[in-house]
Amino acid sequence: MRPAWIALGLIAAVASILPGWAAAFDLRGDLRQGGLLIGSGAAGATVTLDGRLLRVSPAGRFIIGFSRDAKPSADLQLRWADGRLEQRRLAIQQRRYQVQRIDGLPAKMVTPPAAVIERIMRENKWIKAARQIDSPEPLFLSGWQWPAIGRISGVYGSQRILNGKPRQPHYGIDIAAPKGTPVVAPADAVVRLAESDLYYTGGTLILDHGHGLSSAFLHLATVDVRVGESVRRGQKIGTVGSTGRSTGPHLDWRINWFDRRIDPAPLVPPMPEG
Repeated sequence: MRPAWIALGLIAAVASILPGWAAAFDLRGDLRQGGLLIGSGAAGATVTLDGRLLRVSPAGRFIIGFSRDAKPSADLQLRWADGRLEQRRLAIQQRRYQVQRIDGLPAKMVTPPAAVIERIMRENKWIKAARQIDSPEPLFLSGWQWPAIGRISGVYGSQRILNGKPRQPHYGIDIAAPKGTPVVAPADAVVRLAESDLYYTGGTLILDHGHGLSSAFLHLATVDVRVGESVRRGQKIGTVGSTGRSTGPHLDWRINWFDRRIDPAPLVPPMPEG
């Protein structure tokens, strides 16, 4: 059963399976491959995950994200200002992913010609830079909603076979909707990338939600915000399209924690019908 979200996040409390933590400390989220955890009550503490230093807000909030193929465990450590050290091993639930076959793509979109390789590499650098921003403001606490309403046509983690050829897994959720359907910010954010014509993803936006958490919106028909602009949850940022490598109008919505691909589904309630 998919965990539900209340306000900032998930109600599946990881703290309940980690006895011995300080009473004020809480860790809630989706403890699976592709999952996101939000910690609270760690004000003044130094927090690391597998030796990686995490940003902790003045109010004690921090984020942990697990990749699609995360190993079965991760080591979390908190060192408090008074010198106390707490360590726990997180057991990460392993997942099985679907296989999705997509045919009818132009050959150049499956195996790009040599003439566009330099362009693709340049665009990938822009995307990587946008996803590496570690903003201090925890905008992810604003709450989350679907960026568009439509039929779910592709899910996170699925292994994709494009025109009969195995390719990278799908790292987002595809929402099929008519061209021109409004796309809104799923949470408060700052625009970090706004491009109308990337090779693979066409009209593309990346929003920064703070602490290395970002959203990407691909194949847009229009991009209606600019880099550096602050947006609020529910604010229109673009429209659904079929630009880039796409076989029909849809929104590909992705979440990253730095370079780790996160499943967007647990962040939001079930897709509304109709």
